[in-house]
Amino acid sequence: MNFSIATSSITNPKLHDHNLSNVKRNRVSTSFKIINSENHKNPRKCECFDLYDQLVPYKKAWSWQKNILNKKKSILDRNQECSDTLIILQHPPVYTMGTKSSENYLNFDIKNAPFDVYRTERGGEVTYHGPGQLVMYPIINLRNHKMDLHWYLRKLEEIVIRVLYSAFDINASRVNGLTGVWVGNQKVAAIGIRVSKWITYHGLALNVTTDLTPFNSIVPCGIRNRGVGSVKGLIEDGEDVKLDDSELLDIAHESLLNEFSEVFQLQIEKQTVFTLD
Repeated sequence: MNFSIATSSITNPKLHDHNLSNVKRNRVSTSFKIINSENHKNPRKCECFDLYDQLVPYKKAWSWQKNILNKKKSILDRNQECSDTLIILQHPPVYTMGTKSSENYLNFDIKNAPFDVYRTERGGEVTYHGPGQLVMYPIINLRNHKMDLHWYLRKLEEIVIRVLYSAFDINASRVNGLTGVWVGNQKVAAIGIRVSKWITYHGLALNVTTDLTPFNSIVPCGIRNRGVGSVKGLIEDGEDVKLDDSELLDIAHESLLNEFSEVFQLQIEKQTVFTLD
């Protein structure tokens, strides 16, 4: 069974909880617990490939996802336990389209595109990925959680909503009939997934410090009457808070891992990156 789903007031950020000078970008520790064990009984483990400060070409990350998916499906075919996986990274500039995406939402000739364009098996219309945008690819077995695609989409949205409030004091919300996370009329996080044998892949993208200019060359997610925003832009529109891009990315990354862990009740364990190749 395969499914593809369209995924389609600010005060001072809560920065006092973060010691930015002590942030360490460590992608190779193999037993890094995120969750508070007091909040969860016997949490399931989730391997995490943490490349949040790296620009990983889209085609490579897409291949990683499909390889991991196929391994998990093979494990399930042998009636064995299938654990969960999370990849978090950034991409160089790229446009991606869903299986049934319309080229009418491209404001350029696809044969002369400003960046690479990939048509994928996820749901939804065209979107943009680029530096400053944190992308999370959960490859999780919904049999271990809840076999309900709407539940899963709402959980992905919940992660972002919690991140924006807990880390930056930004009040974000859902919009009826649309997938993703919004602050007013601006979409700050896009979601697009595919599910095969109840294993998810593709995922969510949160605009943190993203240059939003490339979105002008498309109709993001096929929605013409709404805009696109970023954490950085929302903060700059609020009170006078001075943070550089790396600080904002560090804060968002830490919060994304924590909230992902809490929402799905998983124990995050970081893995060595070379095991993906």
